[in-house]
Amino acid sequence: MLGSLIKRKLSDNQVANIFINSIFDTVDNGFKEVAQLINEDVAFVTSPSLEENQNGEFALIVIVGNLSFLESTFEAEQAARVEGIIFEKLAKMYEMSTSDFTKLIRDYQSFITRVNHPSKNMIYGMSKAVFHKYHLNQYQDEYFKRMQAPNPLFLKRMDEVMASFIWNWDAFFKKYKLN
Repeated sequence: MLGSLIKRKLSDNQVANIFINSIFDTVDNGFKEVAQLINEDVAFVTSPSLEENQNGEFALIVIVGNLSFLESTFEAEQAARVEGIIFEKLAKMYEMSTSDFTKLIRDYQSFITRVNHPSKNMIYGMSKAVFHKYHLNQYQDEYFKRMQAPNPLFLKRMDEVMASFIWNWDAFFKKYKLN
């Protein structure tokens, strides 16, 4: 009981490590199921046939989505520090310079904002980004294919999926506090 009352203090670097590790763990363990759900979705006339190893675009979408919630969870100064550390660490993982990786993330943020306009709902934007980045329009029925818009029922199902890839900050703050 006492152990649950004492919160462990974490540095910005430790928060960044936990953030990155948990995102990649959930993407690595969850994309197989996501691909299967997309491949079997009734919104598609033919299966997109996504492979479980095609998680690169998905990982970047999940990173961007989670970063948007990071920015709204922390004070601006701390969010910027943690985000900077995250960018440095991810740049190394992606074998890119930090500035190139930052540009990649900013491009994804712009893309999600653009495909999501006028909505401000990040989860909805992430679902639309999955639709576009995986070129799913070509697998829809003629009506939605001609409109070049995702079937709203598919988006609703994807919203539920994408929500499970968002970091739970409430649970995090129950266990940890920041230095």
